[in-house]
Amino acid sequence: MTSCSLSLSCSYDMVHYGHSNQLRQAKAMGDYLIVGVHTDEEISKHKGPPVFTQAERYKMVRAIKWVDEIVEGAPYVTTLDTLDKYNSDFCVHGDDITLTVDGKDTYAEVKREGRYRECRRTQGVSTTDLVGRMLLMTKTHHSNIDNSDYQQHTDNFGKGPKGHSPWTGVSQFLQTSQKIIQFASGQEAQPGDTIIYVAGAFDLFHIGHVDFLETVYKQAERPYVIVGLHFDQEVNRYKGKNYPIMNIHERTLSVLACRYSCVCLFEPKKRGIFRTVDSGNGLTTDDIVQRIIKNRLLFEARNQKKEAKEIAVFEAMKSQAEGEQAGDTAQAAQ
Repeated sequence: MTSCSLSLSCSYDMVHYGHSNQLRQAKAMGDYLIVGVHTDEEISKHKGPPVFTQAERYKMVRAIKWVDEIVEGAPYVTTLDTLDKYNSDFCVHGDDITLTVDGKDTYAEVKREGRYRECRRTQGVSTTDLVGRMLLMTKTHHSNIDNSDYQQHTDNFGKGPKGHSPWTGVSQFLQTSQKIIQFASGQEAQPGDTIIYVAGAFDLFHIGHVDFLETVYKQAERPYVIVGLHFDQEVNRYKGKNYPIMNIHERTLSVLACRYSCVCLFEPKKRGIFRTVDSGNGLTTDDIVQRIIKNRLLFEARNQKKEAKEIAVFEAMKSQAEGEQAGDTAQAAQ
């Protein structure tokens, strides 16, 4: 059996559908997906303060339906010993770069030994972008984020004065029916299933939502959970400010990636039966936003530090490639 161990550079902080899509791609490369999640201490050392605690991040990653197993407290640098310890044939990462605090590639060793594979970074989402939406209080992401004013502000959020990294920043959301199909389970309710309907915003899909859907899922022996999502305009009507932070398409993919949901609908339904359940978790989207606002300067500094390291590596790679090209040209001329 082929297994792949995946450790993501952002350490699964503020888990979003981009992380889920990366895990979906990784699972398609093998049979058993083991996911390493870093501790708060490791993330703070190499990147800066995380938004979510390690306990919250462990549970969020476990709830993603393509994950078979997680490794709590995985080392920030992935080595051959790490892969061998968990009987993994290779590891997978996105096509961006992950650096240690001193600017070294965290996957250098496994790359040299041919036990490294890449999947494509998801267009349209980044933790930097989501944090920017919370702090800038814009609404343009609700319907169209291709807005010059919004793009100018978000491109500058947490960025240094010396240019931009090709790996860190805001990317445009590419909403396609293919992406929804890839995320959807494709399963229809079967005779004997208990169909359970829930509805809400499910904005910034977080551990509070996971605990709620898991509680709902356990209400029946054979549950089939349908999640109804409120449109952006409706969420903004009752939440105000610039909510939802994620638009309807982004929230759809986030919910579909959860192992406790089967299908998403954009309109609420009434079936004449209503039950209240207690998830035991009072975390809300407002709480997450407050965490970001409280530590705004730290998050801005984290993004600037991260991008500065990436620019340095990118320039070094560019210089090396130009040097090799010049050498090849000189050799061909002899």
